Amino acid sequence: MEYADEKIIEFINKSEKMNEVKNICDGDVKIGNRYYTFEEYGFFNEKLKIYIPNDFKDMDEKLRELKYPSAFRPQIIKTDETGSINITLNKIDQELNEDLVEELTDGMKSIIKKMNPSNVFYAQEVEEVDGKNIGYFEFKSPALDGFIYNIMFFFEFEGETMMGTFCCLYNDYEKWRDITFQVIRTIQVIKEN
Repeated sequence: MEYADEKIIEFINKSEKMNEVKNICDGDVKIGNRYYTFEEYGFFNEKLKIYIPNDFKDMDEKLRELKYPSAFRPQIIKTDETGSINITLNKIDQELNEDLVEELTDGMKSIIKKMNPSNVFYAQEVEEVDGKNIGYFEFKSPALDGFIYNIMFFFEFEGETMMGTFCCLYNDYEKWRDITFQVIRTIQVIKEN
């Protein structure tokens, strides 16, 4: 009898998993053991739109200084309640042409490699999203208490460079990786008429 119960529970779990929403624009998405609702937010005077979890808040100033000690920390830092999952956006005063996004992505990856040769790099690509070239690469970096999973992405915004990052504990990367690429694919740059 126990064996039949186990099969029923396994079937129910598989059914629930198949019915889970996988698209962040279509409703609540289960990531790990909890559900997140993604909403479109506007940044930089509503000229940049992107979907992020609606319970991510602006990172507290003390944590910002601790996690991003440089005076050049990102302008936008959204984080979960633990402060361990972050999405950042930073407009950099460096000209960027749509055709040079791939070159910029290569260059930034080289810089990150040189800064810390122990980083482990994975995929690198340039995708077209809503008419914009977005370059990205992903990597694992060492931290004090383990490893961090990072995705850095770049695109032209008002003639300058927009750099975004996503990071979480490396142990959670499998839960967040595909979701983060969905977030990147929701980026919209609103053109002035």
